[in-house]
Amino acid sequence: MTRYVGAIDQGTTSTRFIVFDRAGAVMASAQKEHRQIFPRPGWVEHDPEEIFRTTCEVIADALKGANLRASDLAAAGITNQRETAVIWERDTGRPIHNAIVWMDARTEKLVAEMAREGGADRFRASTGLPLATYFSALKWRWLLDHLPEARRRAEKGDLLFGTIDSWLAWRLTGRHVTDVTNASRTQLMNLATLDWDDSLLAAFGLPRAALPEIRSSSEVLGAAGGPLAGVPLAGLLGDQHAALLGQACLWPGQAKNTYGTGCFLLMNSGERPFPSQSGLLTTLGYKLGDAKAVYALEGSVAIAGALVQWLRDNLGIIGSAGEIEALAASAPDNGDVYFVPAFSGLYAPYWRAGARGIVAGLTRFADKRHIARAALEATAFQTRDVLDVMVRDSGVAMKELRVDGGMVVNELLMQFQSDILNAPLARPKVIETTALGAAYAAGLAVGFWRSTAEIEENWAADRRWLPQMDEGLRGNLHASWGKAVLRSFDWVD
Repeated sequence: MTRYVGAIDQGTTSTRFIVFDRAGAVMASAQKEHRQIFPRPGWVEHDPEEIFRTTCEVIADALKGANLRASDLAAAGITNQRETAVIWERDTGRPIHNAIVWMDARTEKLVAEMAREGGADRFRASTGLPLATYFSALKWRWLLDHLPEARRRAEKGDLLFGTIDSWLAWRLTGRHVTDVTNASRTQLMNLATLDWDDSLLAAFGLPRAALPEIRSSSEVLGAAGGPLAGVPLAGLLGDQHAALLGQACLWPGQAKNTYGTGCFLLMNSGERPFPSQSGLLTTLGYKLGDAKAVYALEGSVAIAGALVQWLRDNLGIIGSAGEIEALAASAPDNGDVYFVPAFSGLYAPYWRAGARGIVAGLTRFADKRHIARAALEATAFQTRDVLDVMVRDSGVAMKELRVDGGMVVNELLMQFQSDILNAPLARPKVIETTALGAAYAAGLAVGFWRSTAEIEENWAADRRWLPQMDEGLRGNLHASWGKAVLRSFDWVD
């Protein structure tokens, strides 16, 4: 009897495989990091073959560690870093280039060229997205423009495009598919039709033949092979959409924030796309089988946990990511130091591709404690910027923000986040909500969970934070942050 559901959680810096029971509790888990490749300043790549290899390894490790077999799984789902673009050969399965990662900024010139022709928002009405280096379409376009014979081969149908979900699904099942959430992040899918849009394909110069079939987030796509031999692959979701489902944000107005490599705030906006007037993204929340699609408003922060990694790996201020909380807490405040981590520009609500990272307010009084504290506070300030415009756009006051991701174990950050938002935070008992959302999608498709009501019943808070900061201090801190952000603009023309 199959008692569990598995989820591949393929993230920006690592891949995990997690097995959940019917109550949504973690029964087995394994994780491995993969290389971050930086060919030039602002460029970020991954090796797709390494990602698939580590995916197989963590599946095998998790099952072995819990004395489970693939046959113990009712289904498996995939959740993935979004927008990261891969092209591979249809016949051999060999990638023709490293994957171009979502935060890569090499398409800045293409963004500028296309914006001159019709403005940065020329495709927002149909896609919910502005022109930006963030999304997949221009990454595929760059590869076709720069790799010999790539365009000719793509137009012949010899090459396949995909985001990481498509790449893994193809390697596991032989099916060239994606789901509506990942497709919505390519800037090629029409939000109204949930299909590739011919006018968008023409504008970006990309062939339909190379693109995957768009499916719902929750349906049986095929039987997997390899370490999941015989298990139905039945769920695909971009990571932030999976976290929205895993956090049981099933009703309009419910919102979650995921603190990972980046930081992603999504609010369920119901069954119709909700246009933003403030630079937020309109995106798919999820689509469960034949049910109507659920949409969301999103604000994306490019650098959150990645800044802690940078302090560790590039500056050596900390020896491990877990050390930053104690170091930051050893200072009573930030010493008037502000860190704007615009390493690849700024996303919502600014959308300033030419911004670059700065540390502002330095004096000889400042030391590594203040740098560490400013780095943590940067994540909270960026979240505040996004939430402010989300509330303004939606007209819905935030009663509670559900939080998840690796950084939510940082008590100092969570309290500061509640303080600077002046709103309660709730951390669920199961913080692996991204993987859990993919498991829910897969489990619903095969009847392991009968309805979303069971998902709501599974959600429970582990910890809540309430705001404690004086309103005057809150206002002063946010105003100083705003000054620092303005100074990061237009570093790159």
